[in-house]
Amino acid sequence: MAVSIAEIRDAAGAIAGKVKRTPSVDAPRLAELVGAERVVLKLESQQYTGSFKDRGALVKLLSLTPEERKSGVVAMSAGNHAQGVAYHARRLEIPATIVMPVGTPFTKVERTRHLGARVLVEGDGFDTAGAFARELAAKEGLVFVHPYDDDKIIAGQGTIGLEMLADDPDLDCLVVPIGGGGLIAGIATAAKGLKPGIELLGVEAKLYPSMYNAVRGLEPAAGGSTLAEGIAVKRPGERTKPIVESLVSEILLVGEDTLERAVMQMIEVEKLVAEGAGAAGVAAMLAYRERFAGKRVGTVICGGNIDARMLAHILMRGLVRDGRMVRLRIEITDQPGALARLAGVIGKAGGNIIEIYHQRMFHDVPVKKADIDAVVETRNAEHVREIVQGLNAIGFPTRLLGTSSVDSGG
Repeated sequence: MAVSIAEIRDAAGAIAGKVKRTPSVDAPRLAELVGAERVVLKLESQQYTGSFKDRGALVKLLSLTPEERKSGVVAMSAGNHAQGVAYHARRLEIPATIVMPVGTPFTKVERTRHLGARVLVEGDGFDTAGAFARELAAKEGLVFVHPYDDDKIIAGQGTIGLEMLADDPDLDCLVVPIGGGGLIAGIATAAKGLKPGIELLGVEAKLYPSMYNAVRGLEPAAGGSTLAEGIAVKRPGERTKPIVESLVSEILLVGEDTLERAVMQMIEVEKLVAEGAGAAGVAAMLAYRERFAGKRVGTVICGGNIDARMLAHILMRGLVRDGRMVRLRIEITDQPGALARLAGVIGKAGGNIIEIYHQRMFHDVPVKKADIDAVVETRNAEHVREIVQGLNAIGFPTRLLGTSSVDSGG
């Protein structure tokens, strides 16, 4: 095996007091939701930079010789790895250069610069940005810090496994997100070293099943826009793949809708913010409930760095999907008092009108009629049906617009 549990223990000693020992918290409502006996969340989202990447980055930087520290390091990343390297390089007074692909969100670029790194935006994707970073390393004599395919990085991430089983030795299953494989390779090595009978399950986004395909000998096939951009890796690591093959029982694939639901559940049920990749373990439990029935499950909330606008969008989509925010198209007679009467019916039924649009001018609306589009906040899908039926019953033909779990029953 490329990395041993002894090396992971050494890594734990090296970073003790310099990286947060994050809490493992029980999630009883989530356990009830997925049918597990117990669910434990390891909150790596509480690290200084918001992700587990702090661990491996620090272990790698601490391993450098005095000459390498003086020369500096270079890394390629569009997010969490960039911030982990930049933060600890600043603490250790090591010059750091981060290559970020063109199109990296401006906030992530500025956050990384704020941590003291020289940021270069180069390349139209991870492969080209990575190639540029390696060329720069050779040209300037820098140490290239790989985001996952490095024994020091793997050992650093493995310290999470030591902590999880120290806090909750009764766990019989760990669910770990997979990008390049550094996180699961480290955790699996630690967990199996401590408790050989424990089950390790990996999780990937369906759009980026890189490790899933690699361990099956399938051709790489990945691409598209995913909420779990932190694990959107086209090719897994050469050092991580054999560890996964040896120690991981199964890799579960989750779709975008389930990832959205997982982020939503984390906020509504557990009152915790997770990015898409950070909630991937929860998404796997939601998608494969039978796989976790009656088990004591631990998962890593590996990051919380989600864009505020994206989070707001997910929350609003979740309300629509659950029938708690709906758009109704209502036909009324275009005469004084009709709109007030309609609003009164919705209000009396307990609905809260958020927005309302009057449609008079379009040719498919009769000249003495008007269409009203009303965005209404409701309790649930059944409440929506009550409101729609009430409007239809008093002569306001009503139908539901958009996509939700609601059948208007009209």
